[in-house]
Amino acid sequence: MSKIGVFVCHCGENIAATVDCEKVANTAAKFDGVEFATDYKYMCSDPGQNLIKNAIKEHHLDGVVVASCSPRMHEPTFRKACSEAGLNPFMCEVANIREHCSWVHEKGDATTQKAIDIVRGLVEKVSRDHPLESIHVPITKKALVIGGGIAGIQASLDIANAGHKVILIERDPSIGGHMSQLSETFPTLDCSQCILTPRMVEVAQHPNITLYTYAELEKLEGFIGNFKATIRLKAKSIDEDVCTGCGTCTTKCPTKKIPSEFNQGLGNRTAIYVPFPQAVPNKPVIDKDHCLHYQKGVCGLCEKVCPTHAIHFGQDDSFITEDVGAVVLATGFNVLNTDFFPEYGYGKYKDVITGLQFERLASASGPTSGEIRRPSDGKIPQKIVFIACAGSRDPAKGIPYCSKICCMYTAKHAMLYQHKVHDGESTVFYMDIRAAGKNYEEFVRRAIEEDGVNYVRGRVARVYEKDGKLIVKGVDTLLGAKPVEIEADMVVLATAGVANAGAEELAQKLHVSYDPYHFFAEAHPKLRPVETNTAGIYLAGACQAPKDIPDTVAAASGAAVKVAGLFSQPDLVREPIIAKVNRMPPPVFSTCVGCFMCETACPYNAIEREEIKDRRSGKVIKTIAKVNPGLCQGCGTCVSFCRSKSIDMQGFSNEEMFAEVQALLED
Repeated sequence: MSKIGVFVCHCGENIAATVDCEKVANTAAKFDGVEFATDYKYMCSDPGQNLIKNAIKEHHLDGVVVASCSPRMHEPTFRKACSEAGLNPFMCEVANIREHCSWVHEKGDATTQKAIDIVRGLVEKVSRDHPLESIHVPITKKALVIGGGIAGIQASLDIANAGHKVILIERDPSIGGHMSQLSETFPTLDCSQCILTPRMVEVAQHPNITLYTYAELEKLEGFIGNFKATIRLKAKSIDEDVCTGCGTCTTKCPTKKIPSEFNQGLGNRTAIYVPFPQAVPNKPVIDKDHCLHYQKGVCGLCEKVCPTHAIHFGQDDSFITEDVGAVVLATGFNVLNTDFFPEYGYGKYKDVITGLQFERLASASGPTSGEIRRPSDGKIPQKIVFIACAGSRDPAKGIPYCSKICCMYTAKHAMLYQHKVHDGESTVFYMDIRAAGKNYEEFVRRAIEEDGVNYVRGRVARVYEKDGKLIVKGVDTLLGAKPVEIEADMVVLATAGVANAGAEELAQKLHVSYDPYHFFAEAHPKLRPVETNTAGIYLAGACQAPKDIPDTVAAASGAAVKVAGLFSQPDLVREPIIAKVNRMPPPVFSTCVGCFMCETACPYNAIEREEIKDRRSGKVIKTIAKVNPGLCQGCGTCVSFCRSKSIDMQGFSNEEMFAEVQALLED
């Protein structure tokens, strides 16, 4: 026979104002199995918790129901109190008579009766509860960071500086990401490379960080604390241990007119190349798609001139596996190409470029050594038009969201142009200015008031050429939608920030959610902004949504703290409120029929297949479902999908839930 204690909390006046708490306690004392019942003003206070502890010891209670606020508030508090008194913490139930009763009803007998009914239901449930034990999961204290931009760099350094090992992989030949392509950064206009390069070097030299560039994640298996990552190391055709990075091979390569990805197609590179001067590692790779040796079986000049014999044409992709406990996704974002905007003359006019291309023109390491010159003829433009929201906030283009960074980098571009071309004229077409950041509004005002940038509020309809000039046709909405036509030597589009190509495939590979625009989705936008729905996988930076550098670095450090917090524990302790497949004695073993509907429905990939073998012959008798306790999040989806009713939720079994519902239906 159960010995249950019922403890009714007044919650100050939150409950007591509409519910007769004393009557609830007195009525509960008469329920079958209730050994002790009382009420108190603040049950979560120290005296209230001591009241629960003492009652458990004096009355030898084997179950507790606390009638109070939402279990989200104080369930851990009451479970801890029960545990300290020697009662299994999962034999404690919280009856929510605040949010479910007192806050939604007026004072009266009916309100009190509802509170009594809620308590009755939980008394019936706890009488059928079983003691549960927390799940202890071992943790491999090594992190995998995917993506070597500023987000991946920051996350890696923070985790490594906390004393943990980090594997950092980057699919390009060098780390640095988009930040390495920038000339200066807003709102301080400090040199991007000057603040980024020391961090890149620190990553390469850190004893706790293993860096793999030109590498991609092939497969991720396992669960939080116990992932197994398979990494593809793409063939660089270079022995990095031998290569000194002298650059002889790149200067001698005869294939010199390949558009440079780093310079956004505005400059050229060779078939064997280092992406940019400050690259880390500063060692070349061979582009097999353009190398004459790979394409035609000729040349091989780089192999002949290499002083250390580091060229290996026969090198193939290789695979390594790493055991890691957590994963940080920091794969970044991309920007739309101008071919998305035929109305702006892409394909016809070389002088219509993206903001990222303008960054390369303005950069000292760019194709023009920092001089603003037109791609078409190399002349310095005297008039530039910047078009903001090119694709962003445009449902017709399929991108209704704001890309966040465009207003600021457009102001920066206009400011840089005015600094470099003193007699030049710059005009910005904008919808409205969104400068939500520290010193951001002041930065935009500086561009307008001090640097003389002309801002026109309105959309641009089209860009066309007339007499060798680009004509930008739009409207000025501040002048009553007055048509505006401006002659320009160059047009710069602030194109939308979009998810990286392959983001959807990577999300499916890692079993994390993504939004309609293929950005990775957080578990909760406010309370869990750097976590995903898959435990142990975290988000950093613009792979989640367009972000500026300060927000990216903050998110990366936030993800790193989550990883460090996970690794700070000797092992991972999880609640046992998970699904469980029933097990029975031979010859039945389980009522599971092996349809594996649960496997297809599980959003956390927690269902595994278990083979039941004959002890004598070793033959497989049947294959049944099995729940991985490390992956299961206790959502209950598999329970609802199971056709044979072979899966139950620990702590929420069919018996427990039916008893609770039946109690609510009683008069």
